Amino acid sequence: MNRANLLTQAVIFIIVMLIVFAFFPHHTKPTEVGVRVIKWSPFVKMGTMKVYNPGATYFFPPIINEWYTFDTKLQNMEMVTASYRGARSSRDDLVFKTIDGNDIALDVIIAYRIDPQKAPYILANIAQSNRELEEKLVRPITRNVTRERFGELKTEGFYVANERTVKAEAVKEHLNTLLNPHGVIVESVLPKDYRFKEAYQKAIEDKKVADQMVERFKSEAKATVEEYLQKLQAAQGEVNKMVADADGEYEKARIETDAYYEQQEKIAKAIESEGIAQAKGIEKMVEALNSSGGRTMIKMKLAEALSGKKIYLLPFGDTGGEIDLKTTNINDLLKIYGMKSFE
Repeated sequence: MNRANLLTQAVIFIIVMLIVFAFFPHHTKPTEVGVRVIKWSPFVKMGTMKVYNPGATYFFPPIINEWYTFDTKLQNMEMVTASYRGARSSRDDLVFKTIDGNDIALDVIIAYRIDPQKAPYILANIAQSNRELEEKLVRPITRNVTRERFGELKTEGFYVANERTVKAEAVKEHLNTLLNPHGVIVESVLPKDYRFKEAYQKAIEDKKVADQMVERFKSEAKATVEEYLQKLQAAQGEVNKMVADADGEYEKARIETDAYYEQQEKIAKAIESEGIAQAKGIEKMVEALNSSGGRTMIKMKLAEALSGKKIYLLPFGDTGGEIDLKTTNINDLLKIYGMKSFE
């Protein structure tokens, strides 16, 4: 009876172990992809690989199968000078020469991810984990390509953000050309800090200070020129005002002169017309006086003028008894006759 019980327990144990062995759990995290390698099976070829989706549990025997996982989330490989960052505990930045021969050290961050569909290829040909993949493939290729491409820049190019960005994009394209066939997708190449040798760095800093001084002097000179231009414009405005005032005074004087000239011209014409009228009147009077009636009128006017006047007749002539007006003092003569002398 004891032997029968023991046998029964042994059979049950073997059955349980077979069930556990057949349905051993294998897990994938939310960002992991699983790869199962079949070592033995009566149904498939040995070495066959199957890909399993993230975030699930799968059951299959462990001994006759191998199980590997790859994290497909974005990975950041930092190659920097700081020992407390990146995959290395020591300095890990890229050191190379610029195209014009200056030594430079560059910090770079490579952001990449694994193509889930290429996980079996990676497992079969390159690595069995993310860490191994980075050390065997991603790290050496990215360091070489980044040094090569950024080494095409001149020293001054590192000070221009746009040139660094363009070169980083070129590095990314080149890396994807090389790594995509191996199941690695590079999402970005981020160049960070860069450093030159101490002596050259000091020379560059001195040059930057000198350039800043030049820019400051240029700005001051430009400000001075603008100030003088403003003064010139103000002076030009004042001159224009003076010219406008002078032109206004001239125009006013011209208008007044034209008005005065027009007035005097009218007066002259009026005087001329009056003179012509008077001349014509005199002409008519002379014509009238020359007529017989005119002579009679003159005699009448003369008679009116002599009315009540004393008239003395004096003999004149060139004979012996007449008065010679050329030698006679008329005033004395009038006194003799009792007349008032001429004033």
